[in-house]
Amino acid sequence: MLKLAIAQIAPIWLDRAKTLAKIIDYVERAAMEGAGLAVFGETILPGYPFWPDGTGGARFNDPVQKDLFAHYATEAVCLEEGHLNPLCSRCRELGIAVVVGTVERPLDRSGTSVYCSLIYIDQSGEIKNVHRKLQPTYEERLVWSPGDGHGLRVFPIGGFQLGGLNCWENWMPLPRAALYGMGETLHVAIWPGNARNTEVLTRFLAREGRSYCVSVSGLMRKADVPDYLPHRELILKGMPDMPANGGSCLAAPDGSWIIEPVVGEEALLYAELDPREVLRERQNFDPSGHYSRPDVTRLEVNRQRQSTIKVKD
Repeated sequence: MLKLAIAQIAPIWLDRAKTLAKIIDYVERAAMEGAGLAVFGETILPGYPFWPDGTGGARFNDPVQKDLFAHYATEAVCLEEGHLNPLCSRCRELGIAVVVGTVERPLDRSGTSVYCSLIYIDQSGEIKNVHRKLQPTYEERLVWSPGDGHGLRVFPIGGFQLGGLNCWENWMPLPRAALYGMGETLHVAIWPGNARNTEVLTRFLAREGRSYCVSVSGLMRKADVPDYLPHRELILKGMPDMPANGGSCLAAPDGSWIIEPVVGEEALLYAELDPREVLRERQNFDPSGHYSRPDVTRLEVNRQRQSTIKVKD
């Protein structure tokens, strides 16, 4: 059995240190309740880029967009600089694993571009996986860079094989099939937040994969835009009252709800997951086992981390 904690929170928007402290507080609370895994939404650290749509984000060489990107990149997570070390330490001390969505600024890709990255930290406090979103969606492409297949992996935890994807990656059949083929039995779908994304797809993914599927969303309100942010008034003018209303939820391997979408509030939700339920549902359908035909259709996955250079020392 695995006790899962779903952490639907609002970030301290675009403030890495304060948001990280809030995440650690929720991890501590989840560990006190006996959770073995806590999951947070897409780019919750330090926040989703809600500004391009209402501030003319597509204007080329625009000073406003440059200012906002510079602030965003400054507050992004650089693993090589140890930004997640406090969270890793608490995971190790508490014996809890965490999936957290981050805005990553990796040194292996210049140290200035940013990526939507799903990061998995195991119960020993080790960063086991950094999955950079394969394809940013719509206005996200004005801010985030496209990732690669390096993070398409699954990991053992509590009798499950854990895999995960960012937001609309969950609509992409082939990345899903890659995780199924690796033996995924617990699927984590993380979102910036909105029930319109999670209320249909979560149950579908659970039913398709005959796996547990947890969708974890963030929350964002106008009141969460801080006073110190560059061009705050312009952002507020173009922002709806609640650009992200949550929608975190959990579906069983038969597609039924365990936790229906929670909307409009921060929440820390719990559920006990039983690996045997996956086995029961796969009696009649296993997408990469007895109900597959690899002699007819097969998927090729490139998990090489992409780089602009190949160094030989």
